[in-house]
Amino acid sequence: MVTMGDVARAAGVSPMTVSHVVNDHPHVKESTRAKVLEVMDRLDYRVNVAARNLRTGRTGTIGLAVPEVDRPYFGQLAARIITAAAKYNLRVAIEQTGASRENELDALSLSRNRLYDGLILSTVGLGPADTDLLKVDYPVVILGERIFDGPVDHVAMPNVNGACAATSHLIERGCRRIVMVDGQVSGEVDVSGLRLTGYRQALERSGIVFDPSLVVNIEKFTMQSGGEVARALVASRKGFDGVFCVTDTVAIGVLRGLADAGVRVPSRVKVIGFDNIDEGAFTVPSLSSIDPDHERMARTAVSLLVRRIEGGVAGKPRREFVSKFSVVERESTHV
Repeated sequence: MVTMGDVARAAGVSPMTVSHVVNDHPHVKESTRAKVLEVMDRLDYRVNVAARNLRTGRTGTIGLAVPEVDRPYFGQLAARIITAAAKYNLRVAIEQTGASRENELDALSLSRNRLYDGLILSTVGLGPADTDLLKVDYPVVILGERIFDGPVDHVAMPNVNGACAATSHLIERGCRRIVMVDGQVSGEVDVSGLRLTGYRQALERSGIVFDPSLVVNIEKFTMQSGGEVARALVASRKGFDGVFCVTDTVAIGVLRGLADAGVRVPSRVKVIGFDNIDEGAFTVPSLSSIDPDHERMARTAVSLLVRRIEGGVAGKPRREFVSKFSVVERESTHV
């Protein structure tokens, strides 16, 4: 194995100079840097990352814990976080928690045991009662709503305002009997409850009486659940002209279910989702959605985590970031 000393001798410089080049130290002459890099390439020198991590006390890896890796939203979120982390020369280890409180606590434990330099945790199982468990001495950033007033940095979606905008979008296009396909509302701060609040706000602002029978709760945010709900709604003959879905994944299922039942979208029923996943642009009809600016959310989460890694956790105020959003109109709500 080629060592740093071998590179130094071949380049005619000191090992310290080679170290400065390897670590991208700013105070190295460009001619010297070029010579060292040429020798490193010629000798096929590879940085001993393990040894460097032992010296610095860091692993060069951050953790990302998400409920499900096989959902389009979380897959695309992970890709964006990997891209953002690469700019800091950090790798990302991804864990699937299955929306389980126990597994989310396990992810926190791995970070506590220093397998990661820090953790980005998308919470579903942990709730406000678990706030004290987040009072930790290592870097953690929360994605999501389950710990809304916790002690760590938090990157949140514009759930209430985004849901209000989605429902208002349907109202502006003539819908008056709007179904909301939502998750199980727990009474705590969560995505389903917040988006239901936004839905109700939009109805109230437009003078439309809230009808609880038009809120359909599902256990899992899957395409299959969306399809089943749509077919059941048509069979129930409730009469509806719009559907706001808690996620795009559910909305894609709703589009399929309505098509199976012979209901044309958007001429008879208009449909909008939330998340603006890539697949929504390729459905037939293409899916209107709320875009919460995932790129910025990923960049912000990684940036907050890196600040904690480099500056320490203690004594720093908690930061909260709520992303902006936009309504992306496609064929499923086009007039």
